[in-house]
Amino acid sequence: MPEALQFTATTVDGKPFDAKALAGKPAVLWFWAPWCPTCRGQAAETAKVAADYEGKANVVGVAGPDKNAAMRDFVADTGTGPFPHLSDEAGEVWQRFEITEQSHYVILDKTGATVYEGVLPGGKGLADSPRMRWKFI
Repeated sequence: MPEALQFTATTVDGKPFDAKALAGKPAVLWFWAPWCPTCRGQAAETAKVAADYEGKANVVGVAGPDKNAAMRDFVADTGTGPFPHLSDEAGEVWQRFEITEQSHYVILDKTGATVYEGVLPGGKGLADSPRMRWKFI
């Protein structure tokens, strides 16, 4: 099992999450915060990527640093509920991936290796990124 996928968490709706379930397919980890306007701007495109690549790749939101109630509200308000979101109030997953700013993407290939890490322009970039398109096909 790749080191990147050796963690557990709880989703914003209180369900257990084991990252090992992501193994074998590319994964997008979207680190966001409920109060972040850039994150809100990227929500629709991130949800579109999750829908377009359903069954081919995993998309997981990693929410923090804030309270779970605010995280649940963000998911409901942005329509991003079809894919899982982790409640990372303590910042443990953020620390694991060394994330220091919100709306940050970490893209893992099917072996769990990081193929992209960084910030994308608000509301743009994820679906059309050439770095990602070939990893999902």
